[in-house]
Amino acid sequence: MNGKPPEILIDIRNVNRIYHDTNFNPVQALKDLSLEIRKGEFITLIGASGCGKTTLLRLIAGLDKPQSGTISMNGQAITGPSHERGYIFQQPTLYPWSTVYENAALGLKARGLYKENKSRIGEYIDMIGLGGFEKSYPHEISGGMAQRVAIIRALINEPEVLLLDEPLGSLDAFKRIELQDQLLAVWKKTGATMTMVTHDVDEAIYLSSRIVIMTPRPGRIAAVLEVKLAGNRNRNNDDFIALRKKILEELHLGISRPQPEYVI
Repeated sequence: MNGKPPEILIDIRNVNRIYHDTNFNPVQALKDLSLEIRKGEFITLIGASGCGKTTLLRLIAGLDKPQSGTISMNGQAITGPSHERGYIFQQPTLYPWSTVYENAALGLKARGLYKENKSRIGEYIDMIGLGGFEKSYPHEISGGMAQRVAIIRALINEPEVLLLDEPLGSLDAFKRIELQDQLLAVWKKTGATMTMVTHDVDEAIYLSSRIVIMTPRPGRIAAVLEVKLAGNRNRNNDDFIALRKKILEELHLGISRPQPEYVI
């Protein structure tokens, strides 16, 4: 970075979000939460279920609004959804009557930009490894391939920020690892800022430049860890294992010996 401080793309200041349960009792999802997201980084949000990770992601997307506090992007308040912020859900939610190509093109068509940009659809399809499946329908492809289509659909608008809400959570271990590598390739190629929710500690380490650990409800920032792993992020090297242990301790799941479920 030539000594320059990182550019802050998204600035979240003292955000509070309160919902009401079925009995109309207030439930505070986020409390006085502040976070800066740097331009071009891959940041993951990790924490116990119900700690407000998805709530925070939806607020950044403009799909929800806080009761108090501010969220801005490039110095402008986020007041609603925008093509500058692509959102990928846990389930790909493709239109079953549309082909891979047609599903990928939805964003461009919705914005009236299809004709002048249609050549980019094939480029993204090839980049994410779906070449040859352009005419396939969702029921003809695997879950991992469907999630790739959802990623293309979000990327095709060339968002500055890509928000990912556990997009790999429903995949088996092998497909999950394969798509992790695809996400890294997309991140490096596009330069987009990526913010991802995950429950998987190894996934967070493997993908991230920084990891944000959130407290149980009400959600606050417990710790922000820089991921500084040289070279290939081998899940079994000493630095990877040490960072995994640190994250588990921050999550109050400290362990006395390596746990096999985290070694792939």
